[in-house]
Amino acid sequence: MAYNLFIAYDLLPPGQNYEAVSKAIMGLGKYYKFQYSLWYVHTEHTPEQAFAIVTAAMDAWDKLAVINAQSGVVTNWDHPPVDTINSIWHAP
Repeated sequence: MAYNLFIAYDLLPPGQNYEAVSKAIMGLGKYYKFQYSLWYVHTEHTPEQAFAIVTAAMDAWDKLAVINAQSGVVTNWDHPPVDTINSIWHAP
């Protein structure tokens, strides 16, 4: 089963290993980075599995939210590539 997830995080000092966290998120599947710390991911991983994978790249004081978005449509907010995002969202 595929999942559409929003992933948001705050990396707090010390540490702040943005590269490791980004790689963990990108490794989950097709993705789009909306903002510095807000991503949309289409993945075969459950929300719990995605949480565990990304958490493993974080420090103990960092914060993470993995939100299961079962369905939805993205508008042209901040001018992302709407057709591309919607095609990922509605992928089989």
